[in-house]
Amino acid sequence: MRTRPTILFYSPDGCPVPALVRQWAAANTFPLLVFSRPDEVESIVLRGHPCLLFVDGNGARNEGVALVRRLKSDAFTAIVPVTALAADHHPEQVQAWFSAGADEVISSLFSPAEQRSRLDAMLVRTERDVSVHPSTRLPGTTEIEREIRRRLESDQEFAVCYADLDHFKEFNDRYSYYDGDRVIYLLSRILHDVVKGLLGARGFVGHIGGDDFIFVVPSTEISVACSEILDVFDTLIPLQYNDQDRRAGYFFGKDRRGQLHRVPLMTLSIGIVTNRHRKFAHPAQVSELATEMKSYAKTLPGSVFVVDRRQGNNGEDRQGSAAREPS
Repeated sequence: MRTRPTILFYSPDGCPVPALVRQWAAANTFPLLVFSRPDEVESIVLRGHPCLLFVDGNGARNEGVALVRRLKSDAFTAIVPVTALAADHHPEQVQAWFSAGADEVISSLFSPAEQRSRLDAMLVRTERDVSVHPSTRLPGTTEIEREIRRRLESDQEFAVCYADLDHFKEFNDRYSYYDGDRVIYLLSRILHDVVKGLLGARGFVGHIGGDDFIFVVPSTEISVACSEILDVFDTLIPLQYNDQDRRAGYFFGKDRRGQLHRVPLMTLSIGIVTNRHRKFAHPAQVSELATEMKSYAKTLPGSVFVVDRRQGNNGEDRQGSAAREPS
């Protein structure tokens, strides 16, 4: 269950919280904290506590603008949405707030109904922005868990597929983090374009982080979706290497002991869990088993996908079967 964000209301003049903010906080069951010192606000924000910051735009406005500018200049604190509250709607003041990085400016120019609508829209934008992985724009862990939970609550068979790159670290070490980021983005496009292209709304693709991805498909579509993904991947990934490495099919890298060894071109391992033969009570159970299957897939050569074949929760039957011949 996600933590409800706390509303931080900052007024350098110690003004009371406007009725709009109090009522909106109560309607959404958001805790509300009031501050008159900027360092107190920054202390909470720097701790990473989920919050929504409201700044009193009247009185000592320059102090509020300075606080917003400091928060928005740091990548860690910039994610906190800031709403400036102003009694008047002077264009130069509105421009000052937005120039400092404010996400929304509410003033008396708007009717009470529009003010509430703007706050609701700000909340929707906030939830959307923090649930998407910034490098690939794919749904992150929160949305992945939500999607798995939604599938569990339906009466349809589905498959959770955990995709992970093999030999990615060695590629990163030989080339650069820039090239590594390009490969991760390429993989995200392959997964998204294949799954969405084949299945549309019936498919889901999320990004856990790094080179780890989750996609969810109907269990009847495992073979067609995964085979297409691996075929496209194996076609495009050699092009990410220089001519010498691509022609050789490997390069020499150092292991943890500093010994040289052959590092093959990157491959893709996909571990798959379905609800065909077992029931799951929580997304964490699915995630744990998908991680196990992904680890098993990585022990096999080449780009492969493997499906868990065990029945029930006692681990009987085979761990899985390789559904694609190793290349």
